[in-house]
Amino acid sequence: MRAHLLNDATAEQYRRSVTEGVERVAARLATTRRPFTGVTPDELAPLIDSVDLDRPLGDASAALDELEQVYLRDAVYFHHPRYLGHLNCPVVIPAVLGEAVLSAVNSSLDTWDQSAGGTLIERRLIDWTTGRAGLGPAADGVFTSGGSQSNLQALLLAREEAKTDDPAKLRIFSSDCSHFSVQKSAKLLGLSPQAVVSIPTDRHKRLQSVALAAELELCAAQGLVPMAIVATAGTTDFGSIDPLHEIAELAGQFGAWMHVDAAYGCGLLASPTRRHLLDGIERADSVTVDFHKSFFQPVSSSALLVRDGATLRHATYHADYLNPRRTVEERIPNQVDKSLQTTRRFDALKLWMTLRVMGADGVGQLFDEVCDLAAAGWDLLAADARYDVVVEPSLSTLVFRYIPAAVTSPGEIDRANLYARKALFASGEAVVAGTKVDGRQYLKFTLLNPETTVHDIAAVLDLIAGHAEQYLGENLVHAS
Repeated sequence: MRAHLLNDATAEQYRRSVTEGVERVAARLATTRRPFTGVTPDELAPLIDSVDLDRPLGDASAALDELEQVYLRDAVYFHHPRYLGHLNCPVVIPAVLGEAVLSAVNSSLDTWDQSAGGTLIERRLIDWTTGRAGLGPAADGVFTSGGSQSNLQALLLAREEAKTDDPAKLRIFSSDCSHFSVQKSAKLLGLSPQAVVSIPTDRHKRLQSVALAAELELCAAQGLVPMAIVATAGTTDFGSIDPLHEIAELAGQFGAWMHVDAAYGCGLLASPTRRHLLDGIERADSVTVDFHKSFFQPVSSSALLVRDGATLRHATYHADYLNPRRTVEERIPNQVDKSLQTTRRFDALKLWMTLRVMGADGVGQLFDEVCDLAAAGWDLLAADARYDVVVEPSLSTLVFRYIPAAVTSPGEIDRANLYARKALFASGEAVVAGTKVDGRQYLKFTLLNPETTVHDIAAVLDLIAGHAEQYLGENLVHAS
């Protein structure tokens, strides 16, 4: 079994095995004609359940043959131009190269004596990102597993910085379009069920600062403590960006921690043309960035940034076997002192390789392309009588629904749109997402692939309309 360990004696076997795996994936990417095969759980589960994990194949080629059947054949491929579903991006090759390197070397980014150069690369990238955000010379941060963890840690810091000994008095303010991780974080932090106050949004799906001000006034009048205001720079459903300067003013006035969830909108930090959409982010106390959304990085690659690095002390614990207190005096850089995680992958390497090969402008240009595509998609939907589109995009998301020419009930329209989404997914021809707006069923294009064209959008709209019309036609027949 030692023959399977990666070391100096098995370096050639490692090269052959990984090369074969890369060739299999490359062949699959080159020949994939649809984003999905349409396989159902009932079809795929028996195949995977039949694999006897206690009887190894003993050979990498045989395992790759099997993998073709249980995974590669039916995977959902985000690189395909008609994958228009969730916030999943196609990935750039330099980042995939970084992934291969970090997996093989297997550094753990918790302490210096496990990562050395990896620690310094991550710290340099944090400094680079905080600089792009304009957070100032005292800024710091740490890489995380994703936006949910970043939001959790930001709200942990906010809770610890809040001026009260009674957690029941703490309140978090966020828009009704903010990410569900705000609610989840409040629960994990032991706050009351009433802790998160939802603020209505305007017709552009941006937090209404007037409503926020009123809720903050009410909070103060009731003797409650405004722990944090969460502004979103790129909501999951609409890509909307809250009024950051107005929120910063209110946060300062009421003594609240300002957190900006820019998990989606962080791509604007590299945009040559749209960076101004994030104006005001420099006033935040903390910022979430997901490089695996709009920097075209493989999952996971995310970070939490803070304007005052000293606040990260709230996540610091010292263990004699890992990061004893003396290492602080000796100025040994241990990233575990800043992180909620202990063992942690060197995910920063992917971004490092991307910037060293493509540069920030190269990444930003790709993000600009998908934002331009969304603007063109808006024009297409606005001119199409078959569809109702909710809001003009700030980033690269479009929310819309099919409206039949014949008069029918809102509930029937909901069911037709839901059916169309499911039927499209089952066909494998395209993948779109869904959501609800004011209780009604809508569809969603999340455009993160620069290879997607206006023609692709138009073709998918025709497919959706066809499925919806089929559903309504069949129901009309059954009803008569």
